[in-house]
Amino acid sequence: MAASPRIRTIVITGGPCSGKTTALAWLRSDLESRGYKLLFVPEVATELISGGVAPWTCRSYDDFQRSVCEMQLTKEDAFRHAAERMDDEELVIIQDRGVMDNKGYMTPEGFERLLEDLGMTEEEIYARYDAVFHLVSTAKGALSAYTLENNATRKETPEQAAAVDDRLIASWSGHPHFSVIYNADEFAGKMTVLLRRVHDFLEKGTRV
Repeated sequence: MAASPRIRTIVITGGPCSGKTTALAWLRSDLESRGYKLLFVPEVATELISGGVAPWTCRSYDDFQRSVCEMQLTKEDAFRHAAERMDDEELVIIQDRGVMDNKGYMTPEGFERLLEDLGMTEEEIYARYDAVFHLVSTAKGALSAYTLENNATRKETPEQAAAVDDRLIASWSGHPHFSVIYNADEFAGKMTVLLRRVHDFLEKGTRV
């Protein structure tokens, strides 16, 4: 997907219980107040699980993630094509996760087979996004804030969550504009860092 100076795509990702949902709300409020025209691509896995397609209903976790990836690509393309038909001088597409998140949840062999079937490389996947911001799970450094109560689809123990977080960071680490947002003493501090780095990217085009 070729980059466009008029349309920029940002991925917000993170480990389990990282504050991603709240972060997206903060971003919407902040960026809209600054005059940005925004489009939001919802998280695919949550939609599928709510509809009955889940890791525990599929034959394997890799099979579930294949479904996530297929729907992810379709939704991304739909939002991108819609943006291209809008008259706004500048648009920012904000995605709740991106295709490389699948790698963090799949076996290495399963992800390699997925890439082969899609006819894509990791570099081609990275090129779909202009910047990626990863929110670190509270299981790493803010354990008292880790909870399963606010997301019915979350099943991970803190140890499992920390391992997933590490795999997601590794999956995205090859992106040229990848930023990791660590936990702070207070959640507002974490959000302040995220907003500042997003501002820097959008306003200055700097490496985040």
